[in-house]
Formats: sequence, structure tokens, C-alpha cells
Amino acid sequence: MDGDKMNLPIKFADRMRELLGEEFEEYLQCFNKPYYGGLRVNTLKISPEEFENLCPFSIKRIPWISNGYYYDTNEQPARHPYYHAGLYYIQEPSAMTPASFLPVKPGDKVLDLCAAPGGKSTELGAKLEGEGVLVANDISNSRAKALLKNVELFGITNPLILSEAPNKLAEYFPETFDKILVDAPCSGEGMFRKSPSIMKNWEQYGVDYYNKLQKEIILFATKMLKPGGMLLYSTCTFSPEENEGTISYLLEECPDMHVVSPLPNKEERDRLGISFEGFDWGKPQWGNGSEELKHTIRLWPHKIDGEGHFIALLQKDGKASASNLKARNNGPSNNILSEEAVEFLSKIKRFNYLDDLIKEGRIFIQKDRVYLVPEGYVEQKGLRTLRQGLFLGEMKKRRFVPSQSLALSLKSTDYNSIINLSVEDSDVIRYLKCETLTLDTKNKNGWQLVCVDGFPLGWGKLNNGSLKNMYLPGWRWM
Repeated sequence: MDGDKMNLPIKFADRMRELLGEEFEEYLQCFNKPYYGGLRVNTLKISPEEFENLCPFSIKRIPWISNGYYYDTNEQPARHPYYHAGLYYIQEPSAMTPASFLPVKPGDKVLDLCAAPGGKSTELGAKLEGEGVLVANDISNSRAKALLKNVELFGITNPLILSEAPNKLAEYFPETFDKILVDAPCSGEGMFRKSPSIMKNWEQYGVDYYNKLQKEIILFATKMLKPGGMLLYSTCTFSPEENEGTISYLLEECPDMHVVSPLPNKEERDRLGISFEGFDWGKPQWGNGSEELKHTIRLWPHKIDGEGHFIALLQKDGKASASNLKARNNGPSNNILSEEAVEFLSKIKRFNYLDDLIKEGRIFIQKDRVYLVPEGYVEQKGLRTLRQGLFLGEMKKRRFVPSQSLALSLKSTDYNSIINLSVEDSDVIRYLKCETLTLDTKNKNGWQLVCVDGFPLGWGKLNNGSLKNMYLPGWRWM
């Protein structure tokens, strides 16, 4: 298949020929190859080594992602119970790179500004290990709902899910975040092989339309970054204007921002067992000529087993300061949990210190819905908020109904009554289809944490061997 047979836009092909020179024919040959399917292991729930031993389909390590794997695209890992247990996320291999390069550590205040559908947010949340806060935002409300589901499926306990424009967020969160990821809307040239339909969008909007958006977004992001904080900018396009050009613009507008190399040192590479063979550096001549642009990264589909991507890691001058995300209050919460909520939550290991969480203002109640909010979080009124913290469940008359998100945030050892099904058991699929199960169990009647091979899927309520299915209907296996 050559460029003509692929029906590449003529203007695009001509420019790629100019950019790549002798490599252009090699680039065209990559269209003869199928795109690469990838999945990223959720390290909140399982280690890559454990997953390799458990995985039911053929996988191969992605060289530059310590928890990333190629899978055979003839298989359907999204149609497997382990996917519904949140053990992994389906993601194109190159698209895993930005979140892997942002050096998030537990306790950080992190913003994913253009987050839907959640591929990068879920990795950032896993890196936080439940400490600090993950603010995941998407301006599209419908896309933000998909983002919310993926964050909850991954069992992330410290999220704030928003759907706002970057300029409004910048008003609420000045110099707030330790780390920010901007996976910017772009012309998508790097995904032409995987999704040829993107070419129509490219022909309709072109490069300039997206470049204007990128420049606006990255400036607002910079305003939200703490002194000393780090911002990672990425696109899935080849366009110099959208890549080196956008970073050149930022460096000129914000002289306190500087490009740093995103690659870990050799010791860290050896520890993680990763390699960056085939990676290419940015081109200063494609921007304003700044030598800093040499530290940006380009991924070309004819040099790696993945699609096209651009990555720039930047740091703001100055010393990190305390976050503007202040504590909710300094005294006991006015929120009152029902006796039933206290009784249920006290059975979960994480809530052995429930009284302390209440005193710290970490338990938040809104219209009888109970949330565990991140430490150091204060409610942000006036923002379109889809989720603040971990939704624990709902207080109803004389009962408490635990949430799907709570179930996915737990380990099987966190709760005292579980139904553990083998992945080979037909009841697993029946459960995911929201059907009632008839079980031979000695468990006492009441709430059960339903698991597959020890990994939680959701809740059920047992009554004399009959399990009423409480799996979230909107997540039903179709």
C-alpha cells in the first residue's frame, strides 16, 4: 500500500515528503503494516509480572512502557472479565508514553486538562497510589462521563472529575498543581494509519485551527502550574506548527518555562527494563530555533511499533510552594452518616478509622450520597463537577447502598464477605449481565463483594443462596 492507495491528502503527503526527505518512502511503507493493539496494566490492582502470569491472551512487552503490552488485534481483551475488574486499559502503545513520562509521585496535586476518555488519567491516578489529588477535566460533558467511568473502573480513590473550559479552571486554580498533563486536541496526523477517517477531519480543519487552540490551552495550563512544577505537552500529530511551534510560542510567552528531557536516567531504565530505541528528538529548526527543542521527543510509526506522537516536558522556574487546594475545614464535619452507613463502612478495612476521616472533613455528604474526598481538598463551587472524591454509596431509609466505584477501589481482603468466582465460571458473565445468581455458599445473608479470581467486580445482596445483582446497570456486559 503506498500513499496514493492510502488516499493520503496530497497536501499532507507533500509536506511529509519535505519533512522526512529520504525517510518518506519508509514512512509510506508503514501503511502496509496493521496498527498495534496495546493494553496498559493497572498497577493499583496488579503488578505487570503478576499480570503476565494471569493473562489469558498472547501479549508482548512494549519496550518503552514498563506496564504496557502489545496484544494480538484478533483477540478482544475488552470482552474479558479482567477488563471489567479494571486490571488493564486498552490504549494505543504510543499514547501510553505521555503519562509514563510525567514524573508523578504519591501526594502530588495533578491536573489532566484534556483528559477524556481517561487513558492518561488512569495511569496518572495509578502513579498517585491514592495520595494527593487527581483533577481530570474535559470540556465536553459527554466525554467527561466516559472519563468518569474509566477512572472509577480503575479504582482511583482521589479524583476530582470536571467538565470546564481551561480559562475557567485557570481562574480557580492559580499556581496550584505540581504536575500537569496537556494532551492537546490536534490534527491527528500520527493516527492516519490506525484511523483513516481522521484524514477527513484534517482536510476540514487543517493544522492552523488546532494550533490556535493549543496555544490558548497551554498558556492557561502554565498559569495553573506551581513554581518548580512540571508540565507535559503531547499531541498525536507530526505538524511542526502544533509541536515545536507550540512549544516555541510557550517559551517566548513564558520565559520562566524551560524544556527538560523526559527520558529517565540509565539506572531507572535498567530498573524498569525499558528501552527507547527508535525514539527521535525534536527539531529546533521546525520551531524558533531554540536549542531547548532538542529535548522534545518525536515518535514516528516507521521507527517504532506504534503510531505518531510528540512529547515535551517542561518545568517552571522557582521553588515549589504549598498547594492552593486547602483543607475543607479544621474541625469536625457537619455531615452526619446514618447508622447503617457507619455499620457498613466500618466493615471495610480502609475505614477502620472512620471517626478520624469524619473529623478531618474527608467524608462529604451531598443529597444522601456519601463521598470520601482527597486529603487537602476543598469543595469548588461554581465548577461543573461530575465527581468529587470516591463515591462510597447512598444512604436510604434504614439502609445503605454501597457504590460500584467503592467495590472497584477495594481488594478482596478489604471486606469480610466475598463471593469469589473463577473466570471460567459462567456465573461471572451472568453477573456482569446483571442477572440474579443462585449460589451454593455458606456466607451469611447480606452484602457480598463479588470477585473474579480475587479481583472485585461489584456488589450483590445474598438471601438464602439467591444473590440479588447490584452491578451498575450502565456498566452491563452487552
